Amino acid sequence: MKTPVSWLRDFAPLPDDVQLLVDTCNELGFIVDGVDRVGEGLVDVVTARVTEIAAIEGADRIRRVVVDTGNGGATEVVCGAWNFRAGDNVAFIPAGGTLPGGMAITQRKMRGVTSNGMICSAAELELGDDADGILVLAPDEAPGRPLTEALGIEPDVVLDLDIETNRPDALSMAGVARDLAAKLGLPFALPEPPAVSAGGDPPVLHVESADLCARFTATVLTGITVGPSPAWMARRLKLAGMRAINNLVDISNYVMLELGQPTHPYDLDRLPGRGMSIRRARPGEMLVTLDGTERRLGDGDDCLICDAESTPVGIAGVMGGASSEISDATTTALLEAAWFSPMAIARTSKRIGLRSEASARFERGVDHAGVDRAVARFVQLAVELAGAAVAGAADFRDDAHLPTAARVRVRTRRVNELLGTQLGDDEIRAYLEPIGFHAEPVEPGIHDVDVPSYRPDVNAGEINVIEEIARHHGYERITKTVPAGTRVGGLTPYQRERRAVRDVLAGAGVDEAMTSLLIGQGDHAKAGLPEDGIEADRPMLREESVLRTSLLPGLLRSVAFNASFRNPDVALFEVGHVFRRPPQSQPLPDEREHVAVVLAGRDAADATHTLHTLLGALRIADVALSAAPFAG
Repeated sequence: MKTPVSWLRDFAPLPDDVQLLVDTCNELGFIVDGVDRVGEGLVDVVTARVTEIAAIEGADRIRRVVVDTGNGGATEVVCGAWNFRAGDNVAFIPAGGTLPGGMAITQRKMRGVTSNGMICSAAELELGDDADGILVLAPDEAPGRPLTEALGIEPDVVLDLDIETNRPDALSMAGVARDLAAKLGLPFALPEPPAVSAGGDPPVLHVESADLCARFTATVLTGITVGPSPAWMARRLKLAGMRAINNLVDISNYVMLELGQPTHPYDLDRLPGRGMSIRRARPGEMLVTLDGTERRLGDGDDCLICDAESTPVGIAGVMGGASSEISDATTTALLEAAWFSPMAIARTSKRIGLRSEASARFERGVDHAGVDRAVARFVQLAVELAGAAVAGAADFRDDAHLPTAARVRVRTRRVNELLGTQLGDDEIRAYLEPIGFHAEPVEPGIHDVDVPSYRPDVNAGEINVIEEIARHHGYERITKTVPAGTRVGGLTPYQRERRAVRDVLAGAGVDEAMTSLLIGQGDHAKAGLPEDGIEADRPMLREESVLRTSLLPGLLRSVAFNASFRNPDVALFEVGHVFRRPPQSQPLPDEREHVAVVLAGRDAADATHTLHTLLGALRIADVALSAAPFAG
């Protein structure tokens, strides 16, 4: 959306720092696709009157032109354009001047003729796209005036904003200015046009399909003089990407761009029955729209604007019909301002292959509560610029089909959890109130937030309001963190300690052994331990029929096995389960996990050193050693 900064300043005192505005728009989610600086670099350009045009010998593409720049003298230039004649007023820059973009104009000699400047095209002045011919000015323009003064040009900056589909309120100057003002901490105010006086006879208005059109206003304007729009309005429309047509149509476009509410004026004298009806299209109905195309309707839920005799005169929310368009002869108009079902407009627009500025707004959702303001603003401008007067009005409203106001409970704790911030209640209200979200405290840490009607994208979800807080707090101010993922297959603290024991002993040069849980009769005694093990009921082998009460029998058996193969000095450890007889009240064996170390061919000093190495790694202190009662 083309957004002139000068227009935004009608609502808020925005700073002159263009880069600050660009950065702020980007932070708010209004991505700036481009920045156009308009009207800059024209200080050297003046109006001039062509007094003489002559051919140049040997040249068929350029001519000698003499212009009067208002200083009483004649200036000779060479020009290759052919779309002007003697007596025309043109834009001229003398030698030594500089064009927009920085191109310096110098004196040059071509085919024996000295060119002392340049007659400019609109493209060369960055005032338009026409580069084929020079810019011809109004015939009554006096030579020698600064071009900016002659054309009423003021330097301006136009931001090309990429407005996402979830922000219908930002498809207007007021919507963009509101968010910018809130973000920059500046005051914001909407225009307050006088209320429309509904005196006179109301026009005929009948709404058959309230589910498609839940709000419709029809305002009669008389005494209209249709003509060109004033320069300031035409210029603003042009900067916003729309061409000027006539004052009444331009006012409609101006109000749409300013407030986001499309309106449409009809020539009332060309509406049979001098009124309107709104209904569903019947299958196969045809209508010629303003672009001159005949369109088939009624293949879905198409909403039609009809005259009082039910003849279609417009496709609701998309485009008006050619039969009742405003012309130079129009003196009485009927102004339409309405709220249409967004989905119905979106489907109709797609089905018939016609997308307009109005449909782009209606299908996203306009502010049904802003209809009256848009009508009042239109009437204010029509009175001022077209001599109009209000002669009657009709209003239809079906609250059952209009969006309902949303109230959302917002928890400060939840805001900070999601954003990773430490915002307080006062800060949250300070972010929400300037953009129209009234936050009513319920108790510390909780607000009930009323969502404004111009924000249909914010439903009853708390997360939508939190997103608004985040935008105005600033995503760039939120510390970047990587969220912790779900841990799958992680070790428990006990498992980590067990692994540490294995790592320390292996690092001390001790090899891990894994011996059987079941040992034979007498193996405990061979290790100097009492024979009080639990015997299995049905062992697979008689030699392995007793649950071990210690790790020593299995480790000693492994030492003996290694010694039989001439490897007598082995160092082994095992981490494993042992089983003791349970207390009287416990049905299962008393199962515990032990660690044991055997150092064959070593003395007690080696064993003590290994023990202290393990205890130090596990940070276990205050351990006392005592002699074991059994061998081993």
